[in-house]
Amino acid sequence: MSFPLLTATAALPAIGAVATAAVPAARRTTAKWLALVFSLATLVLAGIALARFEPGGDRYQLTESHAWIKDFGVRYELGVDGIGVALMALTALLIPFVILAGWHDADPLETKSSRWRPTQGFFALILMVEAMVILSFEATDVFLFYILFEAMLIPMYFLIGGFGDRAHTGSDENAAAQRSYAAVKFLLYNLVGGLIMLAAVIGLYVVAGTFSLSEIAEARANGSLSMATGTERWLFLGFFFAFAVKAPLWPLHTWLPNAMGEATSPVAVLITAVVDKVGTFAMLRFCLQLFPEASKWATPVIIVLALISIVYGALLAVGQRDIKRLIAYASISHFGFIILGIFAMTSQGQSGATLYMVNHGISTAALMLVAGFLITRRGSRLIADYGGVQKVAPILAGTFLIGGLATLSLPGLAPFVSEFLVLVGAFSAYPAAGIIATTGIVLAALYVLVLYQRTMTGPVKAEVQGMADLKVRELAVVLPLIALLLFLGVYPKPLTEIVNPAVQHTMSDVQKKDPQPEVEAAK
Repeated sequence: MSFPLLTATAALPAIGAVATAAVPAARRTTAKWLALVFSLATLVLAGIALARFEPGGDRYQLTESHAWIKDFGVRYELGVDGIGVALMALTALLIPFVILAGWHDADPLETKSSRWRPTQGFFALILMVEAMVILSFEATDVFLFYILFEAMLIPMYFLIGGFGDRAHTGSDENAAAQRSYAAVKFLLYNLVGGLIMLAAVIGLYVVAGTFSLSEIAEARANGSLSMATGTERWLFLGFFFAFAVKAPLWPLHTWLPNAMGEATSPVAVLITAVVDKVGTFAMLRFCLQLFPEASKWATPVIIVLALISIVYGALLAVGQRDIKRLIAYASISHFGFIILGIFAMTSQGQSGATLYMVNHGISTAALMLVAGFLITRRGSRLIADYGGVQKVAPILAGTFLIGGLATLSLPGLAPFVSEFLVLVGAFSAYPAAGIIATTGIVLAALYVLVLYQRTMTGPVKAEVQGMADLKVRELAVVLPLIALLLFLGVYPKPLTEIVNPAVQHTMSDVQKKDPQPEVEAAK
């Protein structure tokens, strides 16, 4: 193709961010519609890229390659495999819903006499995050990926700290302090991970003489590149640490509940359903492909950490009193499943992990956005402040239930397929790990159903009386997500056909084959 489709898909939201930020202060509604139009146009381009992708074709498709910093061998090199194109499409799909859900989130900050344009800034930052995340899924040059990996922290920092959730029971000063703390913690954790990764990126260049994934793969195949065992392991740890922070994996997870709790609900979706997927995606694309032997060496420890994330995150979710923090800890548990699937080193596990990234993004978006609509109406994130909502707002309660059931991976909804594949892959390679991981399913049912019972059922609390049900804009956000959960839960084949060839390439990188089932000989 002569048309740079991947560049255009990432450039369009970046152009939209600049255009949205330039809208005059008094034209707040114009800025919102402009951001929505650019996000929908990006979705169209992502859909074209998905349609042009051939699952049985080359590993990286729609490729682009241009010299960037010649003296250091840095290239502007793009390409997508099945995993990258699926996550790119997920990002482009979710952003319009994030924008619609956050339609009024920056409005209270605005005054008629102020020249500051928080509404314009809010939506411009969302589009800028979208551009960087999409480009990170496309980058096949390690240095280019690193730049994007770090740069996306800047708009996210301002979205968390400058446009945080204002459903606080305390003073405005205390709320501002909590938002600032969450934003700084998010930034510091990820910056530390990024700095360690930078050292590993430099080390990789010293060893390989290039940042290009294709050139490194070619050199490894023809025997011109060999890494000493110790060198490969140290480089792997540098990359993996940064990705584990982003993912987030226990014990590097503590920034996530603060960030999701203090951010607005649409920004919380942006964090866990979009930005955090860059970490797990990078484990597949960079850790396993660049450092196959080190990946196998570290697998036992990583599986233990993933199991701790699954159980620990679910246990803390059970004990939460804050709705958004409960969803945050549930996400930590889910990311544990994703990482378990990746490092089980089986085709079922890695296919399940990739499907889990997509399905978790959709299910968490549905649950968190409905929770955000609920919190906006009541003005509180505390579970104890709700009760009997299903009697006054049945549609809100029903969509909340479906989002919750998807979160606990109910059969018939999309996350079930991915969680089942992860467990099958884990059982076949590490039976004990598979057994422990199943406790996360039981705990998920507990925290989701208890949350629904305490907020939606029982007597109607006085503060809930008269609560409005979902409006047209809110239904436009939630219903398509629920439809996707149902469709992919019943018919996941379109997604698995795209993902599976890329998984087989990854399995080949690490020279692993699926364990053969043990069958007793017939007597």
